Amino acid sequence: MGSGISKASYTITVKTGDQKGSGTDVNVYIILHGKGVQTNECKLDNFFKNDFERGEVDRFSIDSEVNMSEVQRIELRRDNCGLYSNWYLDWIEVTNKKNSITFIFPAMKWIKANSRYFFNHHTCLPQDDLFLETRKLELQAMQAEYQLQVKTTPDMAGLPAQVKTLPEDEKFSFHYEANFALEGITLKAESFKLTLMNKCEWQDFEDVKTVYTKAFGVPESSKYFNDDAHFGRQRLSSLNSLLIELCTTIPQKFGVTEDMIKPFLEGKTMSQAMDGKKLFIVDLAILEGCPTKHDYLVMTCPLALFYFNDDKKLMPIAIQLFQQKGPTNPVFLPSDPEYTWMSAKMWYSLADSTYHQALTHLNYTHLMMEGISVATKRHLALPHPILKLLDPHFLYLMAIDSLALVALINDGGIIDTNSNAGIKGHFDIMRKSMLFWKLDLHGTLPEDLKSRGVLDPSILAGAYHMRDDALLLYDAIKTYVEKYVLLYYSTEGSLDADYELQNWGAELVKSRDDGGVGILGVPGNGKFKTTDQLVITLTAIIYTCSAGHAAANFPQYDEYGAPFNYPYYLSGVPPKDKSPVTKETILKTIPSRDKLLQIMTVTKVLSEKATKSLGDFEKQFIVDPKAVKVVEEFRQSLREVGKTIESRNKKRKYPYDWLLPKSIPNAISI
Repeated sequence: MGSGISKASYTITVKTGDQKGSGTDVNVYIILHGKGVQTNECKLDNFFKNDFERGEVDRFSIDSEVNMSEVQRIELRRDNCGLYSNWYLDWIEVTNKKNSITFIFPAMKWIKANSRYFFNHHTCLPQDDLFLETRKLELQAMQAEYQLQVKTTPDMAGLPAQVKTLPEDEKFSFHYEANFALEGITLKAESFKLTLMNKCEWQDFEDVKTVYTKAFGVPESSKYFNDDAHFGRQRLSSLNSLLIELCTTIPQKFGVTEDMIKPFLEGKTMSQAMDGKKLFIVDLAILEGCPTKHDYLVMTCPLALFYFNDDKKLMPIAIQLFQQKGPTNPVFLPSDPEYTWMSAKMWYSLADSTYHQALTHLNYTHLMMEGISVATKRHLALPHPILKLLDPHFLYLMAIDSLALVALINDGGIIDTNSNAGIKGHFDIMRKSMLFWKLDLHGTLPEDLKSRGVLDPSILAGAYHMRDDALLLYDAIKTYVEKYVLLYYSTEGSLDADYELQNWGAELVKSRDDGGVGILGVPGNGKFKTTDQLVITLTAIIYTCSAGHAAANFPQYDEYGAPFNYPYYLSGVPPKDKSPVTKETILKTIPSRDKLLQIMTVTKVLSEKATKSLGDFEKQFIVDPKAVKVVEEFRQSLREVGKTIESRNKKRKYPYDWLLPKSIPNAISI
């Protein structure tokens, strides 16, 4: 498009962010740039109006000698005048009043005094950028601000790379509310304890229900007591639904025999059950040798065998609480004394909940994705299409992680004092997982399901709700990513020439010892040669930050609030033989009233959705008309997925709501 010399008027629409202190009283100046032309610098000011207030949209009119049919970029600066000088800018729109064409310039950043900021309307690869030198300088500034670091405390050595110092642009828009919520968790738990407790010890099984006040609500899992079918459903549609594997042979270390489990196989032999793809196993070997908070606390590392019966229920049929079989490590069975079997399930769940918090939740979503998000900001400039695609899925991720490190995951913090493993135990298994977790396997849902023998929908048909719903979302995200990527990489050689993207890929796979993110299993080992490799990588990231985290996070209160079904802390020792376990022993094993209240309080806070739903982006970086169309197609696809899941849930005896698109945030923001 060309430019003219006739006079023009422009409407400048400015959205100030809602961060704490983001409104400003400073003077703001703007220059519009077109092809080879620019306006004079204009002050944005409305007489008798307090402009740039927090969360507000302001409109200004400026006149110029230059009429641009296309505004390619804007140049912005502010001074340091006024009482309140900080300013967080969400976006600016420029409309040429003559042709009514609007150009959108996303910013999403703090505007500092006496610096010049350039925001491009165009989304473009670096090799096509008309303002390449400015782009390089801005990226250098980002690399100085966003630095990777493996935390250097002895406990955290070998863990994922994180941001060294939290940049201003990454802080919460509701920072003080979130800060209050997390830092006040202990105080809230104490107040609940004081108002609710008569005695810290439990009097009977019913006594536990007294903590389920209106403030908390009744956790779903607490509605079932010593229920084998519920225990089986937890493996398929709860917090750790990606552990179960099709069993094709019994491991040598597992002391289960044909005679032991014959009564639970509906007349089948073990071999027939395996051939019919009805036998399943979970092996939590990674917890072997896991440290505990105190020497008197125990951490199990169990194996469990499950049978999918003709009633389409997954039933536990054998549990061995430690890896090496022996006389003091028996295989527990549903035919054992009632509370002995219940105790075995509880000690299994202790290991499952520890794996969940350390790996499924903290490591595989929060920390792994944080390193990726830092590398993204370091290597992809603001006009880069892949930055615009990924950035909405990193919203508040660095902020929540930095807050968690001082409020939750610290020595003497909530996780440390309310779990058997403590932070040393959690960090121990996180370190182990870094040696094998791969983006193209564990981070890529269909490959993960395939590796465990459970991708085929005929296996666990009608029961594996998490798998069935998650695949719909994965496919919708992958289709969205494919369409979007092909908008920018359809030209021969464009992928190879995109040095920003290639530098990003290189940092993703670079060893953490050498300052990289150290992600295993990035396709092409970070050297993207095909769009398919890029699509797999981007889909894994977006899926993990949205649906993956939702499945691992939001059911937390419903599970952790039920100490008989999903304990995170257990006293005493696991059963070592088939002797009857008493009710009194069970009650002394579960967390005390005050510990349970702390666990309930933190999981209640973490289970609250506070940001927008998947596809409804807080950060509207995508403004290209063709790309906007792809986003709208994605939203329509998500609406269809939502209808399908709602239809499924009407037919399910136990509905699974956690992966309804409207329930899934865009990012890991809590």
